[in-house]
Amino acid sequence: MTGRLMLLDTASLYFRAYFGVPDSVRAPDGTPVNAVRGLLDFIDRLVKDHRPDKLVACMDADWRPQWRVDLIPSYKAHRVAEEHEGAPDAEEVPDTLSPQVPVIEEVLDALGIARVGVAGYEADDVIGTFTARADGPVDIVTGDRDLYQLVDDARDIRVLYPLKGVGTLQLTDEAWLREKYAVDGRGYADLALLRGDPSDGLPGVPGVGEKTAAKLLAEFGDLAGIVAAVDDPKAKLTPTQRKRLTEAAPYLAVAPKVVRVADDVPLPAVDTALPHTPRDPSALDALAARWGLGSSLQRLLTTLEA
Repeated sequence: MTGRLMLLDTASLYFRAYFGVPDSVRAPDGTPVNAVRGLLDFIDRLVKDHRPDKLVACMDADWRPQWRVDLIPSYKAHRVAEEHEGAPDAEEVPDTLSPQVPVIEEVLDALGIARVGVAGYEADDVIGTFTARADGPVDIVTGDRDLYQLVDDARDIRVLYPLKGVGTLQLTDEAWLREKYAVDGRGYADLALLRGDPSDGLPGVPGVGEKTAAKLLAEFGDLAGIVAAVDDPKAKLTPTQRKRLTEAAPYLAVAPKVVRVADDVPLPAVDTALPHTPRDPSALDALAARWGLGSSLQRLLTTLEA
């Protein structure tokens, strides 16, 4: 029987840890390690509560891929701190969080928790590809609703969305999506691109909010059905809807590739099995001493050994 795979949207979780754990949590030299220790606490709780057999920390090798920006230039534009010619732009990140990210990576590597980021892709795309290739149940842990599009009851794929830390998670399955948004996982990406998302710089269709988008999808099935209805004089569209959708045609032509997560990322070969003992104990001991990881690391090691 194939075991359960847990995929972590790692940046989403360490951002939450950073803002949820006081920055008075520091290394012996006074450097803040609240995101590091908070993430270790999150992983400990997730493993205890959900008992995955496999675990992958999915990373943003490129948080704003150029191929998405080429299609929709406003994509995440408001979050750019510094533009880099020929390299990924720098994202606006709190000053005391950025130095903690390499520490997080080193600790995960020493523990032996698979960590995967692929050049030119976001963590969402890595998650989408692992999910597409999975031959068993998948739990996706993320604070990003974009990944609701991967929910699939038939394949036992669900999203665990943190409401308060990771002790209180919203278990997102198709029943929850239908009750909340009147769509299933497959329909969520279409709903999102019609509605738009200011936090990602996606304009959406002006005048089409969440409820209107859900009604259009219920009437015409999917985005392709809505686009076809615009050219069908018999289709049940109001004159205003028809006008707005017609004017948004250039956006609707490119938005699906931007909004839908990739499922064909060239993933490296990695051992996704949940480790029971550290891959590199001496490196882990050095990191624990250097950064004062203390009880957070010890709790996780005890949980992994169990």
